[in-house]
Amino acid sequence: MSDERFRDSLTRDSQLSDSQFYDSLEEVQPGRTFMDSKEIVLNMGPQHPSTHGVLQVVLKLDGEKVNGLECIIGYLHRGIEKIAENRTWAQFGPFVDRLDYTAAVSNSLGYCLTVEKLLAAEVPKRAQYLRVILTELCRLASHQVWLGTHVLDIGAVTPLFYAFRDREMILNIFEKYCGARLTTHAFRIGGCRWDAYPDMAREVLHICDDLGPKIDEYRDLITGNRIWLQRTKGVGYISPEDCIAYAITGPVLRGSGIPWDVRKAQPYSSYEDFDFDIPIGKNGDTFDRYLVRLEEMRQSIRIIRQAMEGLPEGPVIAKLPKVLKPPAGEVYHSIEAPKGELGYFMVSDGTQQPYRVRVRPPSFINLQALEKMAVGSLVADVVAIIGTLDIVLGEVDR
Repeated sequence: MSDERFRDSLTRDSQLSDSQFYDSLEEVQPGRTFMDSKEIVLNMGPQHPSTHGVLQVVLKLDGEKVNGLECIIGYLHRGIEKIAENRTWAQFGPFVDRLDYTAAVSNSLGYCLTVEKLLAAEVPKRAQYLRVILTELCRLASHQVWLGTHVLDIGAVTPLFYAFRDREMILNIFEKYCGARLTTHAFRIGGCRWDAYPDMAREVLHICDDLGPKIDEYRDLITGNRIWLQRTKGVGYISPEDCIAYAITGPVLRGSGIPWDVRKAQPYSSYEDFDFDIPIGKNGDTFDRYLVRLEEMRQSIRIIRQAMEGLPEGPVIAKLPKVLKPPAGEVYHSIEAPKGELGYFMVSDGTQQPYRVRVRPPSFINLQALEKMAVGSLVADVVAIIGTLDIVLGEVDR
């Protein structure tokens, strides 16, 4: 472009409003892109903190507008499914705690239920209730990690400290129960390794009383903030039809208005004994998924209170052989983990070791929808959308 033509274009563009200038790029000059630049490819991650671990996102950009997106995974691959074939059924249990390391209790529950289904083992009622209590506490802790890091990604720091402050109370209970705070190997095949410790009921019910007002604090701090609303409302929309097409589950699915929850649809571990609701959204955007998770935390408190107050007497583990040899066959079982449906497919050949183990992790499945949710948005919105999916790369890569 000559100097004279360049000055003319600057004069013309300076007389237009922002919206008129944007429209002129397409209407007046269809082939022109922002600042006369061509489409560029940008690597976001794996070092970028907003990618929640070692995820690489390759963005195709027109200015700041996302025209295409591809996820590159595998940086955290540990071959956990292959490791299962070289461990006994009991030895492999602690490995699943390292999948979604913010929700180790849920991972362990899904694995134990699947092996028990293969063994046709009957878990004592008291163990089932203890499992529900610990798993719902885990859901609360996982959602608190999501809330703190998601809001931090968008630019706010204070909610992170609020959420992690309250999460400590739950981790203290895990530590007293099984000696670990993060990768809590709480369950065993056949039930629970330990019964409730003294004062567990009092401490758990104290959390139920204390966390309700704390969740209201989160809501009051975040929900009405105009920056939060601008960064989440209408951002990362996905329709109910697309959710089903991508096999999305969990809060992302329910945020688009589909009331699917494995705890209600296919109850396990006595969830049919408890009264709770399935929160759903209306708009399928980042803001609705935020509201769904907040309400899920309240419903988890409701379940924990019912289970703790109605905890039956009796043993906490079934009588099983010391050396487990499930009959030859295959089985699939799933649970409602904090991030969605977590399923295990297992094949037994009648020996002490699994012949094949395949994990269906919600983070991996839900990540498929990132491109669908992000195309047409801005680069900054990609950060918010990754956060609203609530992925953990240990579960994605395995």
